Amino acid sequence: MQSEALVGVVMGSDSDLPVVKDCLAILEELEIPAEVRIMSAHRTPAQVMEYATQAEKRGLKVLIAAAGGAAHLAGVLAAYTLLPVIGLPILGRSLAGMDALFSMVQMPPGIPVATVGVNNGRNAGLLAAQVLSLTDAAIKERLLKYRQSLAQSVVEKDRRLQGEGFRGYSS
Repeated sequence: MQSEALVGVVMGSDSDLPVVKDCLAILEELEIPAEVRIMSAHRTPAQVMEYATQAEKRGLKVLIAAAGGAAHLAGVLAAYTLLPVIGLPILGRSLAGMDALFSMVQMPPGIPVATVGVNNGRNAGLLAAQVLSLTDAAIKERLLKYRQSLAQSVVEKDRRLQGEGFRGYSS
């Protein structure tokens, strides 16, 4: 069964949704269709394996895995697909997200996971868009416009700072 989605976003828990919303919002802004699922590398490993092995056949081009704690979701997905997998480490209660970050970036040789910063859903979505832009000119154009808007925002803030001075400026 073919999916319209180009990006598959998988959360280890529904508690990851507040961070994943930032990811989904930027994908939506860039007009990139995505699907979002909840699966656990530890509690539903067979479901994760099936999802990863069928992702490319269903039309997905990039997977994003959001998880905290042991954060094995990204690595398990990567083990079962050749699609690029982006790890989105989620801030945890005990180690400030460092456990999830290290779990994702310290993958064994041969099974890479591209990883963004802790709780940085927006960058996960943007990295997925950059991967897709390699073969999709329309996405590349939308990314370019997005980057230009970021630059313009900085220019406007600097102009305001120069006019108001540091004491008058408020962000």
